[in-house]
Amino acid sequence: MSEEHRETGTGWPEPEKPARPSGPASEPDPRPDAPDPDELSPLSPAEREAEDLPAGEPAGDAPDGSATAKSVSRRLTSAGAMIAVLLALLGFTLVVQLKTTSTDPTLAATREEDLVRISSDLDSRERRLRQDIAALEESQRQLRSGEQGRAAALEEATRRADELGILAGTLPAVGPGLSVRFEGGEKALAPTRILDAVQELRGAGAEAMQIAGADGTAVRIIASTYFVDGQSGGLVVDGRRLSGPYTVLVIGDPATMRTALNIPGGVVASVTDAGGNVIVEDREAVEVSQLHAPIKLEHARPVS
Repeated sequence: MSEEHRETGTGWPEPEKPARPSGPASEPDPRPDAPDPDELSPLSPAEREAEDLPAGEPAGDAPDGSATAKSVSRRLTSAGAMIAVLLALLGFTLVVQLKTTSTDPTLAATREEDLVRISSDLDSRERRLRQDIAALEESQRQLRSGEQGRAAALEEATRRADELGILAGTLPAVGPGLSVRFEGGEKALAPTRILDAVQELRGAGAEAMQIAGADGTAVRIIASTYFVDGQSGGLVVDGRRLSGPYTVLVIGDPATMRTALNIPGGVVASVTDAGGNVIVEDREAVEVSQLHAPIKLEHARPVS
């Protein structure tokens, strides 16, 4: 206690804190209750870490959480770049696919009037299918009715038998249609071209057809009819030899079948390019009178 405190009676002074022992700066305080030197440092942990690193050593290599955080950040950046590249490739593939599927080079090069004919052909097919659906629905309604069911069933069976007979070629048929005459050399009148014409006519709704040669020999065309080259020229249809020019009589909607024959790259175009000619005439009444011999069944029989 100082003399001033004794004289004035102001009380006991604060005890003095023990001084830190002097020594080298790098040696820690040997006292067990000495404070941590890091707590007395005014520097932040990051600054102390950078200060403690040897010269020339990057801070990211420090053995603490900062190196791990930077490594994870680099991995996330690489993964994001890879995902972006994959998404870009996927988008490019989708764009190419859409352009490929939405662009039809055949239709793109087709003239406007040809597109109109194709559209008219599709509309005609749609109308014909809707008529068939309506007829079938009416037949179903009649068959389900009480008193008229039996008569309607008999009438429907007779009508179906007539239709199947016409399709099988065992019954003659008459109706509006076309007369299609093929003229030209052997290349223009190859069997494949005649077969293409028959397929186009069937696709356009042809219901009955027959083909005749220059001498008037005719053959009924059905689903099993075949066309091959003759040994000495001409055309062999279902085993019968015909000589050109050939005339096909077909029953169906004339406008729809004419459109099918005249589509770009179709029958008329292919025969014309080969040096031949196709003459198509509309007729109000086409008679398909040539009959096909019924097919003899060996194994199948109707169920009673």
